[in-house]
Amino acid sequence: MALRLYLLRNAETPYCRTGRYCSRDGVPLTDHGQEMANFFAQAYQKLNWKALFCSPLAHAVETLRPLTQATGLSFECRQGLRELSFGKWEGMAPEEVNCKFHDDYIRWLADPAWNSPTLGENAMQVARRTSNVLAEIEESYPDGDVLIVAHKATLRIMLCTLLGIDVGRYRDRLAMPVTALSLVELLDYGPFVRRFNDCHHLPLYLRRPWAGNGSDS
Repeated sequence: MALRLYLLRNAETPYCRTGRYCSRDGVPLTDHGQEMANFFAQAYQKLNWKALFCSPLAHAVETLRPLTQATGLSFECRQGLRELSFGKWEGMAPEEVNCKFHDDYIRWLADPAWNSPTLGENAMQVARRTSNVLAEIEESYPDGDVLIVAHKATLRIMLCTLLGIDVGRYRDRLAMPVTALSLVELLDYGPFVRRFNDCHHLPLYLRRPWAGNGSDS
């Protein structure tokens, strides 16, 4: 049996539709976001989870909470799973960023691997900290089902790292709707994607086909 990593993006927050950049803590789920978290828990509570890992940001923890309540399982927060820091761009829409921080914005759009939002993080920094979390999980759990609840940019960067995709292209290559679930199995010959952006645990009225790059909350 191999280690199977279930990667879950946080449920809907007020930032997910407005297109404003968000990496701050204390952001609540919307009412629909809470429903999304509940439906995920209903669909996956019977899986034999080996471990649950979560970003410490409130909207990730609240996404995971219904599952922990249903199963009685505990979870572990890791700072390495936080959202990419948007620095001075926090809470701003892309149009505002382009106006106030034009040069930084253009550099970031061209190559977010090595260029960061003003006073924020670049993708390589996120790749390093998420890789440390993955290494810890692989060492502790050689097989079984492990859930990781994190955020849009964080999970896309993590997937690029696992699959050997240029980290600087994470925004151009991978969409990720809210509460989407991806499954990566770590086999002897390397990571293998079993599922990507699966939203079948959600009823149709809660599925969000949009996954634009404005908001990474």
